[in-house]
Amino acid sequence: MRRILVTSALPYANGPLHIGHMLEAVQTDIWVRFQRLCGHDCIYVCADDTHGTPIMLKAQAEGITPEELIATVGAEHRATYRDFLIHHDYFHSTNSEENRELTARLFKALDRGGYIHRRTIRQAFDAEAGMFLPDRYVKGTCPRCSAKDQYGDSCESCGATYAPADLIDPVSVVSGTRPIERESEHLFFRLAAFEPMLREWTRSGALDKSVANKLDEWFDAGLRDWDISRDAPYFGFEIPDNPGKFFYVWLDAPVGYMAASLALANEKKLDWDAWWGPESTAELYHFIGKDILYFHTLFWPAVLEGSGFRRPTAVHAHGFLTVNGQKMSKSRGTFINGRDYLDRLPPEALRYYFAAKLNDGIDDIDLSLDDFVSRFNSDVVGKLINIASRCAGFIARSGGRLATELPEPALYADFAAARSAIAALYESRDFGAAIREIAALADRANQYIDTHKPWVAAKDPARSAEVLAVCTQGLNLFRALMMYLQPVLPNIAAQAGKFLGKPFSHWDEVSTPVLGTALLPYEILATRLDAQAVASLVQPVTQPKATPVTTPPPSTPEKTPSVTAPTEQPVATPEITIEDFTRIDLRTARIVSAELIEGADKLLKLSVDLDGSIRTIFAGIRSSYEPASLVGKHVVVVANLKPRKMRFGVSEGMILAASDANGGIFLVTPDAGAGAGLRVK
Repeated sequence: MRRILVTSALPYANGPLHIGHMLEAVQTDIWVRFQRLCGHDCIYVCADDTHGTPIMLKAQAEGITPEELIATVGAEHRATYRDFLIHHDYFHSTNSEENRELTARLFKALDRGGYIHRRTIRQAFDAEAGMFLPDRYVKGTCPRCSAKDQYGDSCESCGATYAPADLIDPVSVVSGTRPIERESEHLFFRLAAFEPMLREWTRSGALDKSVANKLDEWFDAGLRDWDISRDAPYFGFEIPDNPGKFFYVWLDAPVGYMAASLALANEKKLDWDAWWGPESTAELYHFIGKDILYFHTLFWPAVLEGSGFRRPTAVHAHGFLTVNGQKMSKSRGTFINGRDYLDRLPPEALRYYFAAKLNDGIDDIDLSLDDFVSRFNSDVVGKLINIASRCAGFIARSGGRLATELPEPALYADFAAARSAIAALYESRDFGAAIREIAALADRANQYIDTHKPWVAAKDPARSAEVLAVCTQGLNLFRALMMYLQPVLPNIAAQAGKFLGKPFSHWDEVSTPVLGTALLPYEILATRLDAQAVASLVQPVTQPKATPVTTPPPSTPEKTPSVTAPTEQPVATPEITIEDFTRIDLRTARIVSAELIEGADKLLKLSVDLDGSIRTIFAGIRSSYEPASLVGKHVVVVANLKPRKMRFGVSEGMILAASDANGGIFLVTPDAGAGAGLRVK
């Protein structure tokens, strides 16, 4: 059993999480869940990054303390991660006593080792606000291209880099006044002293080759001493024996990894030194975005080395996330807040899409919303979940228990044997390749069911054993697929395991099929994404226009008119566009079975076949049709209607019918010869 400690980059505590944060958290969570499924002792910790000037100024603007701000944001972050099914063993804050003590401990060790020196620097100072200004808090005109409103460290127009003093007409972002220059003594970390170690470590396999190549550019340019101090006022930890000086946020932020694991160790009485001590044999992995490579692959390993701790086993970096081919931008409407997503869509849809796009490199990843809808609806609902829904009903009608043997054990053996290759892809973080392997297996499973057509055999009572055997094979293939997708779709997999009567607890369990066991009633595991709900994610937020009030609003709640009120003229049905109509997926279907529902006066329970996909639909047609007369009849179904949970079960669609003035109900049926699954045009 391996002992593994895993972290992902700390989100900054000045605002809500967006889906870019979720990309990294999902990547980390999938890898961690896979390790646990393989039986390894894998711990995942994270924390909020809570210090720095932006936190201090935002709290001032809101009239609260920084502690109040980070407490509120921290609660929001925890809830968003939880609802995206990200399972942290501990989620902490860098503004903690564990972090304060550890940061001081590392600093004192570095200082004793001769890796800290002091020198006087000149920097921008806001005399009105009474504070030194970080480079990004000075704006002005670029000295090279004359672009206005540029930050004090670089120009977003021409790419030039410079000092804040080089700006034309610089102003403080804090007060709007022109900053002055003032001297101050700062503390610096001697990063260059660790160059030999860093060159060796970066080529040891700890980093992707492309990342190591990028670091060579920084080595060749020369490693600069790192300014690790900031002047008061500053929200952070004061440096021991240096009054008025505070640790720069990028020193104590990565220490947050150590602090979160220390808090967990204290709570669970675990051996913290076994993770972080210089003799540690545990594995330590950091998952980060490529924009913070310098901090995690040069600065952080050097700080750990210089203070007597172990270095990371590896740092895994990913690329940026774009939406519909564009950078996430509020002005373009492509900035997607994590909570806004959750208010509209299920978390596992995004987890699946990210997994399908992630690999072991640092290429950027695009969230194409059309592809997102198509991939989830096709792969997860159409291919995967469809296997269970096709087979479950037939098993239920055969007594609800799986057969005691598989009709094609060799086919199942092929599925079970795939676990080694899929495990290797998960281990190497090539999730996209793993998803492709699993999707190919799902195609084979569906092909098997299509070949044996249990819905045809079910018409002949003499073939009931054949139907049971085929569906037992199909559900075992489904079980193997769900085991492989458990790290990506944890809730769906848990529901599937419950339905099959055997939860997924270990990767190698897939080697043995489940036979002879009773199934629980099948419930819908996933539904198709609504394209309109997905499209709404990128609509710019606009304030609704006020509508003039021409009559006084009622002072009491509106009431339903009495039966003696005058009859109103019929209101014309509002027009729709062709776009509205194309959202409705009308399909022909064949009614496989129909039955009365105890306690329901108007409803019949129908099972309909949409070209192999069996669905349950509750239809209010009991007054006009006897159940036996409906079996075999072809009808038109709204196939993409959101499933509705009713008192008698879940209805997975709607059958089209017409009614006359006398209350008669007439099913809308296709012409003779039309089969199931045809799209109605």
